[in-house]
Amino acid sequence: MGNAHIPIIDLGGLVGGAPGGLEQAAQKIGEAAREAGFFYLKNHGIDADLIAAINVAAHAVFALPDVDKLALTKDFHTTNRGYVPMEGENLDPSKPADLKEAFNVGLELASDDPRILAGEPFRALNQWPHIPGWRDTVLKYFNAVWGLGRTIHRAIALDLKAAPDFFEDKLDAPMATLRLLHYPPQPANAAAGQIGAGTHTDYGNITILLPDEVGGLEVRRRDGEWIQAPTVDGTFICNIGDCLMRWTNDVYVSTPHRVVNDSGRERYSIAFFLDPNPDAEVSCLPGCVSADRAPRYAPVSGAEYLWSRLDATYEQAKKGS
Repeated sequence: MGNAHIPIIDLGGLVGGAPGGLEQAAQKIGEAAREAGFFYLKNHGIDADLIAAINVAAHAVFALPDVDKLALTKDFHTTNRGYVPMEGENLDPSKPADLKEAFNVGLELASDDPRILAGEPFRALNQWPHIPGWRDTVLKYFNAVWGLGRTIHRAIALDLKAAPDFFEDKLDAPMATLRLLHYPPQPANAAAGQIGAGTHTDYGNITILLPDEVGGLEVRRRDGEWIQAPTVDGTFICNIGDCLMRWTNDVYVSTPHRVVNDSGRERYSIAFFLDPNPDAEVSCLPGCVSADRAPRYAPVSGAEYLWSRLDATYEQAKKGS
């Protein structure tokens, strides 16, 4: 297992609006997105107190009694909201179910929102545990990293020879998911090949990950070697997802990764998956098509693409494979 060679990108200029900040971030993110598909983000602008609060919230929800957590699984497989029990997901269909539990929060909508009433794809009510202040903390963090994700997409758009605001109307009502995750220590009697999170790529545009100090994230390099992506204090880990790889005509790479918690400690992490709006058309960007790189994918809506990926993941878990 080698050490991760994943670049650290300073977003201070981009987030702060400094002259040249957008162009510098576009260059650095573009390079990383074409090579490793993973990069760290420092000086990202998310308040340290909010980061501390969301970590407390993650510990609190998983400390609830099982009966309370299981009450928040209502219609999960159709809404992608609420609690996912231990071994309730299977990211690598060739291996046993993942040794983790999760809690998903999506875009917050009122019960009388027209999108809810119309049953639009990926529009559903969030499930909230009865923990004082928990909902407010989680939504504040959701909105903060959503804003960061949109800012990052300005740099991505510029790198891909599009207008900086190209993605803005495709991410203003996204199928984003904030996922709180808890991984128990890897048990000695785990089934062969069973780990915290099986080998997978992420489905959306980008993932903004807040890991704890335990670590455990591993990334597969282009040569097939697995390398560690250790926690770097004060940073997020960001990676390219399959939807953005498709949007860029495979110019950007969505890199396989996994979680192996062999630390002997409880591991917590918080991932923000930024998928596009349900009705956003995902089609090859003009800047990613050339004489020697014809479009490789037919246009598809954001919702159609995400459904196809989630269906496969949870179907395997339900089969117990």
